Amino acid sequence: MNTHFEVLFIGGGNAGLSASAHLLLQKPNLKVGIIEPSSKHYYQPAWTLVGGGVYDIKDTEREEKDYIPKGATWLQEYAQTFIPEKNSVTTKEGNTYTYDYLVVCPGIQLNWSAIKGLPETLGKNGVTSNYSFKYAPYTFEVLKNFKGGNILFHSPHTPVKCGGAPQKIMYLAADYLRKHGLLEKSNVQFWSGGTKIFGVPKYEKTLLKVIARYNIKTNFFQDLVEVDGPNKKAKFVGLGEHNKGVETWVDFEMLHITPPQGPPDFIKHSPLANAAGWVDVDKGTLQHVRYPNVFSLGDASSLPTSKTGAAIRKQTPTMVANLLAVMDHKPLKKIYTGYTSCPIVTAYGKLMLAEFDYNNEPMETFPFDQSKERWSMYQLKRQVLPRLYWGAIIRGRMQG
Repeated sequence: MNTHFEVLFIGGGNAGLSASAHLLLQKPNLKVGIIEPSSKHYYQPAWTLVGGGVYDIKDTEREEKDYIPKGATWLQEYAQTFIPEKNSVTTKEGNTYTYDYLVVCPGIQLNWSAIKGLPETLGKNGVTSNYSFKYAPYTFEVLKNFKGGNILFHSPHTPVKCGGAPQKIMYLAADYLRKHGLLEKSNVQFWSGGTKIFGVPKYEKTLLKVIARYNIKTNFFQDLVEVDGPNKKAKFVGLGEHNKGVETWVDFEMLHITPPQGPPDFIKHSPLANAAGWVDVDKGTLQHVRYPNVFSLGDASSLPTSKTGAAIRKQTPTMVANLLAVMDHKPLKKIYTGYTSCPIVTAYGKLMLAEFDYNNEPMETFPFDQSKERWSMYQLKRQVLPRLYWGAIIRGRMQG
């Protein structure tokens, strides 16, 4: 078995497949390895639509083996230990692999057990989450059977993948209730560990109008710490200066949870991590700040931008160009400016496409005001982007 690779990738999700494929399109003869334990690959952006009842969960799952780039070796194992001074990675299975260059992109870790009582009640008692292939369909099941009362949507204070997702399902649910004459009987609430509904003023203005349209009550600086599923109660603790430590129990008929998230444990406890546990890279070049033959992109990186698939699409060509520059002993010239995107569904048939950079300045693709809710952008998310993802993006052909 080959144990040495010119370029070794940790992770075979969106970032790992997109970047390895993009690299091999440019240098097909490279010896590339991909350490990825999962046999399945998921198109997770569609799970919001699954929870809204307009997308089949089965269409979000495919075989990982069908998307490993031609010329790459798939190592179906769990990466565990890094010794960057020796250019080596050891897996949970006990194998050690060495590399000339390392690309670390294992994604983000979902910490379900960080909320007391959640693992025991998730998927029943009206407690659900679109952040899980298993439970996204249950979201719509609960919504279909909802007759009124408190319907809670939660967003944690930690970084999360697709920061807009906790809101998207809230707006879809509110629109569903409106269409079925139940909105006036419902109390839609948003409980967030954040400070505001959206960090870019141009897009926040639109979302505040959407919130007013559905009469949604927002609660910020709130941390969900416990769920009592059988009694349908959720416990929040204040995080702000005005409410720090204040405990609030809230009754619910439906509770949609976004689990607290963070760097994977094997990254957090490695020499590659910064103090917060993320892979410590330069935010422009994506090169590690201490190990010049190590790069990172995607959700596990320290890049201070919203963790989205769209961000990965822009990070990929920067990382690959700079990796090739290092290999050729040339200066790193390509700079990532923090581009990311949040396609925020605001109703059935309506979507606002937010695109912005590190400075929260809009970086819009289309020649119209993207802060407006549009049917065309909804179709982009529902019909176009899934096809582009499977057919081009993770094939390395649509980067930048």
